[in-house]
Amino acid sequence: MTMITPLELTLFVFVLITAIMTALFRDVLASIVIFAAYSLGLAVVYTFYRAPDVGLTEAAIGAGITTILLLLTIAKTTRPRHDETFEKINWPAAGVCGLFALVLGATMFAFPAVGDPNAPAMTNPDVTVYYIENAYQETGVENAVTAVLAAYRGFDTFGEAVVVFAAGVASLIVLGREVFA
Repeated sequence: MTMITPLELTLFVFVLITAIMTALFRDVLASIVIFAAYSLGLAVVYTFYRAPDVGLTEAAIGAGITTILLLLTIAKTTRPRHDETFEKINWPAAGVCGLFALVLGATMFAFPAVGDPNAPAMTNPDVTVYYIENAYQETGVENAVTAVLAAYRGFDTFGEAVVVFAAGVASLIVLGREVFA
């Protein structure tokens, strides 16, 4: 059985609480700010699980660009005022979401710990072991994840970079229109 560290538990609780708060707050600005915190929390989770490329993309697109675009949207539209802070909860939907969260939580213990030598990814002789044994010598890169992303999955990583770049350019175009409008 895998032991969840206090840091992992804290990150999971933070992401869960910010997700729930994003859905329940009636004030749009508050929801956007909490959503940005949620996205940053996910970026930290991805980075913790040794996926810095995914974490960086989540931070840039999820917390950065999406937050800016949502803030620009509410700046250009009418912000409704509500007497209540939270939305009324749809209990059947909350029950389904809670059940889903319990199922996901129950499966968390089936995952191997980060760096566990007995993890399925570590015992796959066809792919994983090859990368671990040869990545440093074949690519000259000191980080195995970077070696795999840059050398072995170069076209895929290039495609991801193009998507992130296109999102950035599109955001700058929208922001440029907002500045000069």
